[in-house]
Amino acid sequence: MIQSHTLEFLKELVGNNNREWFQVNKDRYEQSRENMITFTADLIAKLHRIDPNVSADLDAKKCVMRIYRDIRFSKNKIPYKNNFGVSLPTIGSKLGGVEYYLQIQPGKSFIAGGYWMPEAEHLKAIRQEIDYNADDLKKIIDAPHFIKLFGDFREQDRLKTIPRDYSAGNENIDLLILKSFIVSHPLKDKEIMSAKAADEIAEVCRQLYPLTVFLRNAIS
Repeated sequence: MIQSHTLEFLKELVGNNNREWFQVNKDRYEQSRENMITFTADLIAKLHRIDPNVSADLDAKKCVMRIYRDIRFSKNKIPYKNNFGVSLPTIGSKLGGVEYYLQIQPGKSFIAGGYWMPEAEHLKAIRQEIDYNADDLKKIIDAPHFIKLFGDFREQDRLKTIPRDYSAGNENIDLLILKSFIVSHPLKDKEIMSAKAADEIAEVCRQLYPLTVFLRNAIS
């Protein structure tokens, strides 16, 4: 489970997002990070039983993303993220791509999956798969239980113009204009602090699994 001290650390970080406070509270950060690593290891084991492409040998420590922000080219100079992000890849061990993604943030935690902002080659392949096998995708994303958990798949970042090689009259243009292919499900603080948290999050990922397979097949 996610411990209360982890959420408390993140809550306080929001109002004290500076290096001085962080250094004084470095031990609290390390304790919270260890909680995240332990939880992630448990989640990886459960996900592997649902999706064998999530390697049982994934290093939980590497899956928990850095809390330090890259501010070199950003106008926002706040040095730390106000959340813990966990990337759980389904193709090898490289973070990103087709993956499950967990974010722990007080009052704003969620579990997500799919492919966020695919690289050009993969985007082309996914669009081609949609064009050829749209019915397979629609059976997944239009299922009532899927919509109940994740909402409308089509309501995410979209192109303002029609992608090359497709026409506005294509019956699946609402899917072909998507920039990303992701869904997410919110998690309440009491849910992630429950002893059953990893099991419940894994069960949400079970509902995500068919989308993951569709996207993985598209780029393989």
